[in-house]
Amino acid sequence: MHNFVYETMYILRPDLGDELVDQNIDKYQNILRDQGAQGLETQHRGKRRLAYEIDRQREGVYVQMNYRAPGSAVAVLERAMRLSDEVIRYLTVKQPVTEVEEAEAVEA
Repeated sequence: MHNFVYETMYILRPDLGDELVDQNIDKYQNILRDQGAQGLETQHRGKRRLAYEIDRQREGVYVQMNYRAPGSAVAVLERAMRLSDEVIRYLTVKQPVTEVEEAEAVEA
């Protein structure tokens, strides 16, 4: 089972309170951990204006997660986001892995 490095950026509805934002962040972190993700780093980037209107929203709460996981974990994560009323957009990108990172992963 190969693990790849991924970056998932998602945008939550701007009308969610801080508590709901934190609950959503925890939910998606836990989904990844349950699927075997490692090295999970999450950055809460705050509320920002969207480049264009999405679902009648002009702003969104941006959250970025970087992690190492099997591809199946991404499928589970994105399915949960697709079914969520709180997530208005998400995008996952597979990051190129350098030879140094690959060697460190093998040693770990």
